[in-house]
Amino acid sequence: MPLNERLTRTLVMARRHVGLGMLLLTVLLLAVLAGPRLLLGPEVPVLTVVQRDFVQTVVASGRVEAPHRVELGAQITGTVLRVPVREGQDVTAGTVLVELESAEWRAAARQADLAVQQARARLRQLREVQAPVAEQALLQAQANHDAARKALARNLDLFTKGFIGQAALDETQRAEHVAQAQVLTARQQLASTRPAGSDAAMAETALAQAQAGAQIARAKLRYATISAPVAGTLITRNVEPGDVVQPGKVLMVLSPLGETQLVVQIDEKNLGLLRVGQRSLASADAYANDRFAAEIEYINPSVDAQRGAVEVKLRVPAPPPYLRQDMTVSVDIDVARVANAVLVPGDALHDADTASPWVLKLDGRHVRRQAVKLGLRSSGLAEVLEGLRAGDQVTPAAGPDVVMLQDGTRIRPTANAAQR
Repeated sequence: MPLNERLTRTLVMARRHVGLGMLLLTVLLLAVLAGPRLLLGPEVPVLTVVQRDFVQTVVASGRVEAPHRVELGAQITGTVLRVPVREGQDVTAGTVLVELESAEWRAAARQADLAVQQARARLRQLREVQAPVAEQALLQAQANHDAARKALARNLDLFTKGFIGQAALDETQRAEHVAQAQVLTARQQLASTRPAGSDAAMAETALAQAQAGAQIARAKLRYATISAPVAGTLITRNVEPGDVVQPGKVLMVLSPLGETQLVVQIDEKNLGLLRVGQRSLASADAYANDRFAAEIEYINPSVDAQRGAVEVKLRVPAPPPYLRQDMTVSVDIDVARVANAVLVPGDALHDADTASPWVLKLDGRHVRRQAVKLGLRSSGLAEVLEGLRAGDQVTPAAGPDVVMLQDGTRIRPTANAAQR
């Protein structure tokens, strides 16, 4: 065989041996790397079941509100003369907030006061002048009537004796009737001037009417100055000098000082857990590390159909000084407490929202499917009523190498980073 041919065969055989060696080396390396996984199972983090006191909370967010707000507006139409306060300012009760031009209302009030004085003068005139005059008129009418009766009696006697005729007697009788009518008229005029009389009643009514008109005029004059009805903080100002304002327009909104409350929206699925008087811890988003106490004082009986939420109001007994109207707050409401509860992380639960939840519990080196009965849930934990004990280890329900686990799978447990 030629030398070149022998050399070629030798090189081919050498290459085959090198390729076979590389293949064997690769297989050996894969066996070293995958052997523990294939023989001992995958590395899987495990979670430990613990036992301790457990508080179930409902978390919600909302805003700071006063129990009520006072919307201030004008009660008359007018031009704004002065606005001596600014938005966000704290004011006391009676502080002037808005002044309207009031020259017309001052004139109307003065005119009404003069009308009262005039009506009062008429009533005094009735009592001091007209009543005495009516009394004297009655006395005079009675005297005239007495004289007429005496004259009639004399003429009757003379007529009987034949000294006067029928015409003279008739004239005397007419005079007596006129005098009697004058007495009745004078008596009625006097009665009308007495306190229970019609003239007195009309004069007193006129005085009362004038006084009512004066009250209206003074009220309108007072309406030209809008003052704070209570102490509080001005949270809205919608008016400037020179504006023409009308009744019904809100010029300012005042948040009264006093008790502060939080208004939050809670998912309707938690409605059955809520009770008036339940305590909670709240924090303003601007001061997240500072928590303060609150207590449920009102649960709206209706549900917002669009948001599927229930409005809940919480009382804040000791609000922190930084708390402001309309601040965003977060609230953790304590709805239930259990002493020495067996707790499993919610990450370990399978079918947690069904009637048959279960976990994969570590049994030696294998995982076994374990049915559990759950109680309270909160903050990523669930109370286990049946199926697990403190110290048991379970695997997460999701994650790398976890989704492929089945009942009886062999694993290599590792500590969960979240529980280290």
